[in-house]
Amino acid sequence: MAVAKKDVGIELPALNIGIMEVTLIGDSPLIVHAWSAKAKKEMLDKQMKKAKPAKEAKDPKADFEASMYRLSDGGYGFPSVAFKNAAVTAGTSVAGLTKIQARQAFHILGEDADIAGAFDGSKSRVNLVRIEGGDPAMREDMVRVGMGTADLRYRPEFSSWRAKILVRYNENVLSEAQILNLLNVAGFAVGVGEWRPEKDGQYGMFHVATERDLAKLELAA
Repeated sequence: MAVAKKDVGIELPALNIGIMEVTLIGDSPLIVHAWSAKAKKEMLDKQMKKAKPAKEAKDPKADFEASMYRLSDGGYGFPSVAFKNAAVTAGTSVAGLTKIQARQAFHILGEDADIAGAFDGSKSRVNLVRIEGGDPAMREDMVRVGMGTADLRYRPEFSSWRAKILVRYNENVLSEAQILNLLNVAGFAVGVGEWRPEKDGQYGMFHVATERDLAKLELAA
């Protein structure tokens, strides 16, 4: 005789989502290097088997401008996911927290911006954190590309910078204090941008603003 099956409901614990605003203060210059439209176009042309045109003369000013992330109002930005990745990587320094747990426990929210793609009419949307603290300076660096060929790169460097981020997190997994600790460790040990500590550099370091930092910012406003 067949036994009737009973439907067993699955009960999932309710998400307890919190959101907080955090100000990050740069401790070392931030070097930005966005993919330029020119570099993406060269990559696409190669993949589409197009004939390679003669190499254009280097334009340091154009390279500098093309390396920036711009917000819709013309302000400066930096990918919000870079700050999340830094915090997730820093999670390996926090006892009892794996990268997977950290990655799933919180998100960093910024402002959406559209960037023109290499193919005519295409675009990509990137979420950016606003970078404040003044205009960047043009930085010149000698780099090695390809088979050890030397090249000069011109990129923006924010010598004094700060960023205000929104963190949306699952309070069932991480507390506010734990997230602040993750961000602090990330700013010291991982960093963001080019030549950050994670890549054997010392740029793009930051810390979570203290009450004294915030008071200074209010006085300067």
